[in-house]
Amino acid sequence: MAYTADKPTPPPSADELRARIPGWGADLDPADRPSFPKEQPQDLNAHWSFPEEQPEPAAGRERSIEHGRLTPVFGTAQPLHGVSGAIRRYAYARFSEARAAHWLLLLAADRVDATGAHVRSLGSRHPDNPLTETGVVAERRWSPLDGRRGRVDARHQWLDPLIVAGPWILGAAGVVAVSRRLLRRR
Repeated sequence: MAYTADKPTPPPSADELRARIPGWGADLDPADRPSFPKEQPQDLNAHWSFPEEQPEPAAGRERSIEHGRLTPVFGTAQPLHGVSGAIRRYAYARFSEARAAHWLLLLAADRVDATGAHVRSLGSRHPDNPLTETGVVAERRWSPLDGRRGRVDARHQWLDPLIVAGPWILGAAGVVAVSRRLLRRR
């Protein structure tokens, strides 16, 4: 049973491990391990064998395919929504956490969510201001060269303006292109 103090299968014996894995047991002597006192079992006076489970939300909750069930307690503050939520659900349902595809899909979902937030911002009364929110104005004002000296990524500093301003410039160019097409059709 998951999430209990009882282990479902006994671990292999030291002799079985020594026969199967070359060099196994080299650190068995407690004097050779500085973390040995911390490894001692402690009496935590646990009074339950399995905690009361939190009710699962109607929309469901993502969980790794490595686990047979959800943990007894889980967060519900940020429920999945929209296209980014669908991408995240697919990543959890299809790929193991050990696969790069799982994490790349989660990164893509974050980018989709951020893009949606930018688009919603443009439609609001107070859109994002990329000049002040990215620190470009502050960098120019507070000695920009001192902040760039000694950086590990000095070879990549020329990319900073492209990474910060590039998406905004491409987005503005897209809006201008779409607007021109719409005006020409009229």
